[in-house]
Amino acid sequence: MPLIPITSADHIPGETITDHLDVVYGNTVRAKHVGRDLMAGLKSVVGGEIRGYTEMLRDARDEALDRMKQDAIDVGGDAVINVRFTTSMVGQGMAEMMAYGTAVRLKA
Repeated sequence: MPLIPITSADHIPGETITDHLDVVYGNTVRAKHVGRDLMAGLKSVVGGEIRGYTEMLRDARDEALDRMKQDAIDVGGDAVINVRFTTSMVGQGMAEMMAYGTAVRLKA
């Protein structure tokens, strides 16, 4: 995948935006793993980070970003501005991670 800049700001520093193309997004749905649930239950008693969930969320975030970037490329974008994340429960033990923003074309 080509490297395209993404930012939570409304501009790309040092670049001129020539066109605002479309809202683009990428999402993934992940389910809890039985082994992670056991560790989460133990950690909830003694406290501390639940690394299995942290890794799962990091992987989900990376996948959502990659899919958003591909969506931007598909609509002819050179960059994505105003990037945001959202999560939601979609079922028992399943959560969606979504990245979205505005695909833009930059001055060549």
